[in-house]
Amino acid sequence: MLIWEFNHGKGFGFGLGLIVSCLSLSSCSLDFPVENVIDSVAVESSSAVELTSDGAWCWFQDPRAVYISGNRARTYAGWMTQDGKLQVGAYDHDTGETEVVTIKEDWGVNDHNNNSFLVLPDNRIMIFYARHNGEGLFSKTTLKPEDITQWSDEIVVANTENITYSHPVYLSGEQRFYVFWRGENWKPTFATSTDGVTWTAPQVLLQDSDRDSLEVRPYLKVVSDGRSEIHFAFTDGHPRDEPENSIYYAKYSNGDFFKADNTPIGTMQDLPIQHSQSDVVFDGKSNQVRGWIWDIALDPEGHPVIAYTRLPEETDHRYNYAYWDGNTWLDNEITPGGKWFPQTRLFSIEKEPHYSGGIAIDHDNPTEVYLSREIGKVFEIEKWTTEDHGKTWISTAITQQSSRNNVRPVVPRGQTEDTDYVLWMSGNYLHYTNYSTGILVNLSEDQ
Repeated sequence: MLIWEFNHGKGFGFGLGLIVSCLSLSSCSLDFPVENVIDSVAVESSSAVELTSDGAWCWFQDPRAVYISGNRARTYAGWMTQDGKLQVGAYDHDTGETEVVTIKEDWGVNDHNNNSFLVLPDNRIMIFYARHNGEGLFSKTTLKPEDITQWSDEIVVANTENITYSHPVYLSGEQRFYVFWRGENWKPTFATSTDGVTWTAPQVLLQDSDRDSLEVRPYLKVVSDGRSEIHFAFTDGHPRDEPENSIYYAKYSNGDFFKADNTPIGTMQDLPIQHSQSDVVFDGKSNQVRGWIWDIALDPEGHPVIAYTRLPEETDHRYNYAYWDGNTWLDNEITPGGKWFPQTRLFSIEKEPHYSGGIAIDHDNPTEVYLSREIGKVFEIEKWTTEDHGKTWISTAITQQSSRNNVRPVVPRGQTEDTDYVLWMSGNYLHYTNYSTGILVNLSEDQ
């Protein structure tokens, strides 16, 4: 059963709740749970509103937010609350109203449990969701276009163990659904469906023959043209375990897999794909620096664009932009991002020192990225723009002089050239199981 909460502009404006000042500092140490400290989220961008005061997401489910302009112009996003609810919300850009539904009441206090979206051709919305390393990948679909208040019964996409994350795709040329996730053997895995209800058995997408250990966990990002191609960016594993973690690329087209220059890799019958068969976008071994993937998009010509981090030190995160120009990969640094962003407890070693503030590509205009970097002691959201495929950049502040961290930006999929929205998490964060953040939406259309 869904619990429906409808708020007419609730939580909007610029009121500040009680703020414990040190909690805004990424290097500040805490000796108490974050969830007991803050009751609301401060809006610290002149054009931002609060979609929810209680929400967090991991960056390995995509799309995390979508924009639909049909009968209404609305942005939709999903998140996990502090008490373990999986929720989906919508912001109406014409009326300023928010709408929030609870999909799962007791889904676990873990930001890895949030959902991904797939907008169907008739503007109905599918969501996919799983617990962090849990059993089962699930899906629901709205009964009506652009209406998150009524949903179909839950569909079991896969019932194996150790499932985390989801990346759904629909290819109109095949009239087939695809969904990718981290599977039972901790490797990127997928299933397909012709109706979104009955799914094939899970199949491993990526796995090196000599690296089948459960300790080897490649991370995956996915983007599609929606017609015939699916593009993948992926890593050797977690940078915690891979001190020379590299970034790779491959694409699927009409039943076969290719490198960026269309060199064949193999067919569906040849899976799983080997890392050695794929494009090396960033070679962590030769650079002796580990990397981690954040986003992949397509330019108007269908060329892939990849945003990732280089991590020469745990206190030195570098945002990079890799672009396939049709002949070669152009890879340039955008800007240093600072240190890790979780707030670390006093006398504790940071559990996730490879978590960055975050970077997201504007999929409608991949010459623009939004990123979170450490300015002083606080992480702020900025928009960075390039006109030469990443060689030079111009930045614009989205948040400034904030009292708390602003991290993990995401640009809603489905935006048009007339819109320029971005969402992000704002608040306090110790760990993916211990957070007190809200979700903000920046509404400026001329940033």
